[in-house]
Amino acid sequence: MRFERSHTRRAVALGVASSLVLLASACGGDSGDKNSSGGGGALEGHGPITFATGKDTSGFLPKQVAAWNSQHPDEKVEIKELPENANDQRQQMVQNAQNQSDAFSVLNMDVVWTSEFAANQWIEPLPEDKFPDLPKLIPATVETAKYRDKLYAVPITSDGGLLYYRKDLLDQAGVQVPKTWDEMLAACLAVQAKVPSAKGMSCYAGQFEKYEGLTVNFSEAINSAGGVVVDKDGKPNVDTPEALAGLEELTKGFSTGAIPKAAITYKEEEGRRAFQEGKLLFHRNWPYVYALAQKTDGSSKIVNKFGVAPLPGKSGPGVSSLGGHDYAISKFAKNKATAVDFINFMASEARQKVNLSGSSQAPTYASLYDDPALNKQFPYLAPLKASILGAQPRPRVVKYGDVTAAIQDAAYNALSGKTQPKQALTDLQTKLTSLITQ
Repeated sequence: MRFERSHTRRAVALGVASSLVLLASACGGDSGDKNSSGGGGALEGHGPITFATGKDTSGFLPKQVAAWNSQHPDEKVEIKELPENANDQRQQMVQNAQNQSDAFSVLNMDVVWTSEFAANQWIEPLPEDKFPDLPKLIPATVETAKYRDKLYAVPITSDGGLLYYRKDLLDQAGVQVPKTWDEMLAACLAVQAKVPSAKGMSCYAGQFEKYEGLTVNFSEAINSAGGVVVDKDGKPNVDTPEALAGLEELTKGFSTGAIPKAAITYKEEEGRRAFQEGKLLFHRNWPYVYALAQKTDGSSKIVNKFGVAPLPGKSGPGVSSLGGHDYAISKFAKNKATAVDFINFMASEARQKVNLSGSSQAPTYASLYDDPALNKQFPYLAPLKASILGAQPRPRVVKYGDVTAAIQDAAYNALSGKTQPKQALTDLQTKLTSLITQ
C-alpha cells in the first residue's frame, strides 16, 4: 500500500514559476512540431514516452508494456523502474517534478498521492471525455483520481486488504475461518495445539515497518474497531476509545508473541515470503500475493494449501484501507497525446483482465469481479470485491507526505514499545491537527 517529508514551500514556489513559464509559452504560440515540448498544458504530441513505476514484484508489467510497444513502434514506452518502497518512489517523483524534468512521462501513483501532486501542479488535469470507460469503473476508484472534483489520473488497479490463511491447517484442526481478532487468536491456539506441524508457527503478520504499509495497517486496525483517523469532514479524530482499541490490538499482538517480533521489519514482500515459507498461519496482504503463493516453480511451499477471506475486525469483518494505483501525466512530459493513449490502453477492460490473470492484481472494472471464469481462477474475487466496496480511504490531503510520516512515527513507536498507545494517539492528534487545515 514509505513517504519522506515533502518541501511544500519550495513546491508551491516551483508551481508558481511553472505557471508563469506556461503562460509565456502560451503567448508564444504553437511551433507546429509533432512532438510537444514538455511543460505545456495541452495534451499534445506523439512519440516515445517513459513510464515511472515502482519495482514490479509481479514480473508481469513488462509484458503489458510490450503489448503496447508491439502495436506502436513509433511511440514506444520505456519503463523507468523505481524502488520497491513507496516512500522512495514518491520521493523520486517529487524530485523529478520539482526539477521540472521531462524524464518521467506517465506516473504510476499510489491512490493517496493525487491531492498532493495535483495541488502542486505536478500532474496534468485530464478531460474526462478523453477516457470514455470511466463510467464502467468502480466509483470509489475514480474518486481516488480526483482533486477538487477534477480528474487528474485514471485508476488502473484497485486494492483491498485480504486475510490469507492456511486452509489445510485450519481444516485439520476443525477450525472455522475467523471473522474477528479474538476468533483469529483462538484459531491460532487451536491449530498449534492440534496440528503437530503447526508448532513453532507464528499466528499473524501484516506490514509494520515504518513506511506506507504501516499507515495502511494502522488505519485498518483503527477503522476495524469503529474509529477513524480523519473524519468525514476532513478533521483528525484519532484520540478516541475506538482508535485506542484498534491500536492496542496490534500492540497486544507484539507483546504476546501472536505477531512475531520480526514483523516489525515486514513490508509486503517480507510478509509474503514468510507466509509462503510456512512461517505464518494468517497474513494480511494485497491480492497480488495470490498468484505468487500459487506458483509451482518451488518458490512457494503452500501451493493449494491456503485460502483468502475478509480482514477480521473487533466485532465482525474488518475494514480495509483502499489501495490501488492511478496513472497520471507529468506536467513536464513530452508527447502527452501518446501518454493519454497509453493510459487508455492500460486502463481498458481487456488489458485489465489480462493483468488480473497474469498478476492477480485487483482490476477497477466492476464487471470483472462477476466474471464466472475469473472467479473460478481466482476464488478470492468475491471477498476482494467486498473489501474494496467497504474500504476506507487514507487521508486525502495535500500534505500527505507529512501526514503519513506522522502516522508512521506514532504507530511504530507504539508497536516497538517506545510509547504507550494512548500517548501515541494523543500526540498524533496534535500533530495531525497542525498539518491538516481546512
